[in-house]
Amino acid sequence: MSGWRLAADYQELQADFGSLDRVFALEGERITYDPISEVIRVNRQGVDYYVKRYRSAGKGLRRYDPRPRIKAEWQNLKRFAKWGIPTAEVIAQGLERKAGAFVRGAMITREIPRTHDLAHLAQQESPLLRDDAWVKGVSEQAARATRILHQHNFTHNDLKWRNLLVDDQAKVYLIDCPAGTFWWGPMLQYRIIKDLACLDKVAKYHLSNTQRLRFYLQYCQRVRLNAQDKKKIAKIVRFFEGRE
Repeated sequence: MSGWRLAADYQELQADFGSLDRVFALEGERITYDPISEVIRVNRQGVDYYVKRYRSAGKGLRRYDPRPRIKAEWQNLKRFAKWGIPTAEVIAQGLERKAGAFVRGAMITREIPRTHDLAHLAQQESPLLRDDAWVKGVSEQAARATRILHQHNFTHNDLKWRNLLVDDQAKVYLIDCPAGTFWWGPMLQYRIIKDLACLDKVAKYHLSNTQRLRFYLQYCQRVRLNAQDKKKIAKIVRFFEGRE
């Protein structure tokens, strides 16, 4: 069984993106590669597209997972868009199974022009990270996106600086979320702490304590901390102790 969908607004790209066979035959600039997946970049009509292809779902029962990683990724990006979180546009997606087992799958996203991920800016020691007005605006958008996820009982599970893109107008986009899902009760609270700790893991090296606190207050939509907030912050800053 094979299923593939190309968005209505991109039907002129049928020759390249019209089926799984065509997508797996594409050649382009390799961006990432591992034993089960890869990402290539191709340019069509002056626009860059990122093609993520999975050749396997992993070993054992993972092959029969009703929601393999590639499907989770395109579903989550579409959720972000539905919830009003800026993200990459999914223009095509699909997968193939045989006897219920995953064989291959792919997703194509349109480029977000003139962007860098926050991890890249940190590695390059960008002067933008020393501009408090810029940091405040980016922080507010990242806090809003994180809050929306958590208000839906959803956590990203890999909410790192590399998964936050910023364009030349300081607009923030949330990307790359194959492991994100819904949680409830104590597990939701644990995963929320993990999301916030992932963001702070890099922030503590590049932002001031005042800026880090401001992010948390933006996230909570409060002016000052209460007793519960202080307990939560203690869990966040201790989350990766002994694991770095």
